[in-house]
Amino acid sequence: MNEIVISGTGVFTPKESITNKELVEAYNAYAEKFNTLNKDLIDNGELDALELSNEDFIYSASGIKNRYVMDKKGILNPDIMHPILDRRNNDEPSILAEMSIEAAKQALDVSGKKPSDIDAVITACSNLERAYPAIAIEVQQYLGIQGFAFDMNVACSSATFGIQAAADMIKAGSAETILIVDPEICSGHLDFKDRDCHFIFGDVCTALILEKKASANSTNSFEILSTKCITQFSNNIRNNFGFLNNAKQSKTLDRDMLFMQEGRKVFKEVVPMVSQLILDHLSDENVEINDVKRLWLHQANKSMNDFIGKKVLGRTPEKNEQPNILQDYANTSSAGSIIAFSQYSEDMNKDEIGVLCSFGAGYSAGSVILRKT
Repeated sequence: MNEIVISGTGVFTPKESITNKELVEAYNAYAEKFNTLNKDLIDNGELDALELSNEDFIYSASGIKNRYVMDKKGILNPDIMHPILDRRNNDEPSILAEMSIEAAKQALDVSGKKPSDIDAVITACSNLERAYPAIAIEVQQYLGIQGFAFDMNVACSSATFGIQAAADMIKAGSAETILIVDPEICSGHLDFKDRDCHFIFGDVCTALILEKKASANSTNSFEILSTKCITQFSNNIRNNFGFLNNAKQSKTLDRDMLFMQEGRKVFKEVVPMVSQLILDHLSDENVEINDVKRLWLHQANKSMNDFIGKKVLGRTPEKNEQPNILQDYANTSSAGSIIAFSQYSEDMNKDEIGVLCSFGAGYSAGSVILRKT
């Protein structure tokens, strides 16, 4: 028997948060200062004035009201407009490892597991703070886990791709129980000086425990019935930061080294791609649409999720059928769908089925069909 379950989840939420009101005030102060300093160029038509932001625009464009961040002071300072994180010594835990450890402890507790029960650690996220050594190996070290660990990055789909990788390894016998952590400091790759995207992201870390069904004793386990991942290359969501920037004599603040998105193209291309992935996946596994009780979708944009939910279910989903945490957390990349799953799964009844799905840069999309045990 090769049944694999998700037996525990954990969510580390930063202590600080920023409302739309706070974000708009900071951005508008920056924009007004920019327009004043560049008045002559703007008046001569040599430079475009920056348009002010507002709360209604942000909410209607995204469905976001709030976001948690690791540092709000730097973000809200019109002269800085980015988080300020202390540089740590090499003998201190990295910030991503620290977040991961907190989320992992929660997941271990929920699953009833100890670090000695874990055979492997996967860090699956969009933005790793260094090239090497792997954050996963650092998490492994601090938790006292034996076995092996590695990092992986498939942008916003990293968590679902991590689930497929972990489930495949357990089925193959290379590990019995695996910890997946998804630390995301998305505020670090966001340009808070760009009105079109300054509101999109927040920071968080999630964790999952995957193990064989036979060894699970959690009261809220979900059997992984099937996983399906797809990729299709696109530059419409991108971040060009990397270790070769120095070799190219690039500056670390070049605009294309932060989050870039062609929003309309992404919406037009990703929504049908993801909807079809879920529908094909359910069909492949002979799961009827009416048997799907819940969709835990990637939390990127409310309108995108509403369209996908309607396309998959053939009708407008009820709130409990497609839970939304976007308004509280904003887009947290790979962690978003896991937050939704963690917060909205305990009320499901035995044998009820749900679909966990994420999608993002690449393009990449991952679908996981789950059944409550």
